[in-house]
Amino acid sequence: MNPTVGDLPGNAKKVIETIAHARDLGADLVAFPELTLTGYPPEDLLLRPEFLDQNQAAMEEVARATSGITAIVGFAQRAGDVYNAAAIAHDGEIAAIYQKRHLPNYGVFDEVRYFRPGNESFVCKRGALTFGVNICEDIFSPVGTTAALAVYGEAELVINLSSSPFHAGKAAARDRMLSTRALDGVSVVAFVNTVGGQDELVFDGNSRVYGPQGNLLAQARAFEEDLVLVDIDLETVFRARLHDPRSRIAAQREDAPEMGQVILRPVKPRPRPPLGPRNVLVPSGVEEIYQALVLGTHDYVTKNEFTHVVIGVSGGIDSALTASIAADALGPDKVTGVFMPSSITSRESKEDAEALAKNLGIHLLTVPIDPEVSAYHKSLEQIFASRAEDVTEENIQSRVRGTILMALSNKFRWLVLTTGNKSELSVGYATLYGDMAGGFSVLKDVWKTLVYDLACHRNAHGPGAWIPERTMTREPTAELRPGQRDTDTIPPYDVLDPILRAYVEDDTEVERIVAMGYDRSLVQRVIRMVDRAEYKRRQAPPGIRITPRALGKDRRLPITNRHQPWRD
Repeated sequence: MNPTVGDLPGNAKKVIETIAHARDLGADLVAFPELTLTGYPPEDLLLRPEFLDQNQAAMEEVARATSGITAIVGFAQRAGDVYNAAAIAHDGEIAAIYQKRHLPNYGVFDEVRYFRPGNESFVCKRGALTFGVNICEDIFSPVGTTAALAVYGEAELVINLSSSPFHAGKAAARDRMLSTRALDGVSVVAFVNTVGGQDELVFDGNSRVYGPQGNLLAQARAFEEDLVLVDIDLETVFRARLHDPRSRIAAQREDAPEMGQVILRPVKPRPRPPLGPRNVLVPSGVEEIYQALVLGTHDYVTKNEFTHVVIGVSGGIDSALTASIAADALGPDKVTGVFMPSSITSRESKEDAEALAKNLGIHLLTVPIDPEVSAYHKSLEQIFASRAEDVTEENIQSRVRGTILMALSNKFRWLVLTTGNKSELSVGYATLYGDMAGGFSVLKDVWKTLVYDLACHRNAHGPGAWIPERTMTREPTAELRPGQRDTDTIPPYDVLDPILRAYVEDDTEVERIVAMGYDRSLVQRVIRMVDRAEYKRRQAPPGIRITPRALGKDRRLPITNRHQPWRD
């Protein structure tokens, strides 16, 4: 399910409608993701008592809608303190509440700030089925509640409610872990994950059900809402356990954890129509990244109640990819490109910007900036008289363009999508209050070399070459002075990006990067640029996270900072 953070009535309504749909399809039990009612992560909304109370009232409303069915629903429980909780709602009432035990406090997670950990585990019996519930991080722990529910509680089914955010390659690693948990407990494991965009985070869905041999029984679609029906064969679990003595041995241990038991009252069985085949294609590589960027852009725009976006289109690859993602996410009629030429702008840039807009079907405005740039120069002429022209005059052009985009945003209530990539932002190759001015940064966590891969992917999977071929092959340039190339200021991207990955994402020190085969003076220069640009990045708009170490919540460095590793 794709909830919206803070929309308690809307999220509850969606849960109730889905419960009714699952019941109509003959389901006995339906499970929803972690903190479904609040949306994830609710952050400091959890510090407001009225929000907690309204969320609990929403949970009670959901429980009343469970006549004849069991629903497992994530919410925030106020019980002396605050718990990240899962309600087992059954036949019209809340029968039990599980409180998350392992609270993540790394990367983008701050759950220790908001929640008290639970300390109890229990299983529920619903007719012939014994099942247990845990939440997200509980199942990621190799020795934790999942095996305990299966081994000590004899649960045939363990349901894990999750809000596991996306980064490239995570789904495959997560699936290997889930398969192992099912095999460890000789149980069925149902992983129920959130889908959708929330500020910088994207949740990929990709919910899965694994059998007692670690085999995949069912899977949900990626990057979209999905209701998956699956039959659980309890006899298969029983037969597998006959050949596995671990639960018999564990039952004899004196330090075996206490395991409560909740008996759910019988309900009248309903007919179950046969399940048809499902064909789910699981994206990977560049395809999953592109889908994440599309979903993250769509949800940021729509959940913040914007209806239109505006993008500065330069004829370059970054703005072309940003416009393509926006058109796919929102529809071309909701995207406006603005081409802002100066006397320095080349004919190729004009032609490529116009070709892109035509290919995408987006509206293109042309707003020349020479009059405004000249006015700035005239105003500052006497003050700058004793100084030679430098990057200051170049940045005036960028800041004029940023002002024009923000004026359009104010006038028409369009959201400005910035077009800078992770490589540029890492080294500060961006103009504060210029090309960094905007509301959302689509490519903020995308390395420049990956920008080209994504553009090639989009062209290969579209109705035609949406992004003009020349845009793909031209040497990158900010085009703020005649003949300018990016390599005048920074190393070629195929050299720069590996160094940046090592330093920005892996915190690799100078010596190790040099040992990777890079010139020492180059490495020191790049690191110096990264560290000096922290103040810029702190003022950048939020952007979609697609790596485990995005600029922002994942990587938190002080602006005022005397740690200077390049001096070693």
